[in-house]
Amino acid sequence: MNTRHLVDPQLTAMLDAFPVLNLSAQTLPQVREEMAQLQLAPPHESGNVTTAEHQLPGPAGAPEVRVLVTRPTQASQEALPALVWIHGGGYVLGSADQNQPLLEALAEELGCVTVSVDYRLAPETPHPGPVEDCYAALEWTHQKAGDLGIDADRIVIGGESAGGGLAAALALLARDRAKVPMRAQMLIYPMIDDRTCTNPDLNPYVGEFVWTNRDNAFGWASLLGHEPGRDGVSPYAAAARADDLAGLPPTFIGVGSLDLFLDENITYAQRLLRAGVPAELHIHPGAFHGYFGFEGIELGERLRREFVTALRNAFTR
Repeated sequence: MNTRHLVDPQLTAMLDAFPVLNLSAQTLPQVREEMAQLQLAPPHESGNVTTAEHQLPGPAGAPEVRVLVTRPTQASQEALPALVWIHGGGYVLGSADQNQPLLEALAEELGCVTVSVDYRLAPETPHPGPVEDCYAALEWTHQKAGDLGIDADRIVIGGESAGGGLAAALALLARDRAKVPMRAQMLIYPMIDDRTCTNPDLNPYVGEFVWTNRDNAFGWASLLGHEPGRDGVSPYAAAARADDLAGLPPTFIGVGSLDLFLDENITYAQRLLRAGVPAELHIHPGAFHGYFGFEGIELGERLRREFVTALRNAFTR
């Protein structure tokens, strides 16, 4: 179905900024190269933050995990809250560097530390490799909090798209391992349910732009190592598969009305609330996948403001 008439007018012009992915095993190397060169946000050049690269121990038998740690240069002597951030890319694309303009701005605005995780990508590394890399980074952040100037009791996790999916899975994993406390999970149009790929009653008004159901099927098959939609998929791979959501941290979810993940995000928010988890859901009419933080675009800036407000509340709660 053609949904272009439903796109917010300010976002219509942005459609041409996104390449058509058409992901497959054959196109993936080229798409990765193209996406690495695509810059949708200008660099943050205030000079009021510093970023350091660290290599930390990975999961047992796995390589080290690279993280980028950003902090305000004029920070007080008090321990700062931290955001452990997971980048998007359908589980097959992206790197820790891609959200640095956003994270540097957040570190300056909120006086926090950000830790961006360069997890291994599928299909080269299927589940559980990516989420275990993220858990290693979360545990390292907690264990090294004193050295990093972080308040170990004020750690928030978050991510965008597949990064939001990994953050949601990470919240379940951290809850069940009961070693690292989390203040909140901040999920930007998270990719959390492989069953969307095979849903016979898929919402006809979502998924036309940026991230299609075809790309979604490739991303999930790459992560799972088999076709999506089967029985027995781990909730640590697809968080929507979890039977029990009780005990998860307060949750923020933001998604556009034209995003392929709209229905799975709405359902997840409802289930969180029914499990007694404080949750807020923001749906932005006319927004497609990938609009978070677009400068000069009201919907993107609105989501950023809502995100910042919720993150500030989590840090100070």
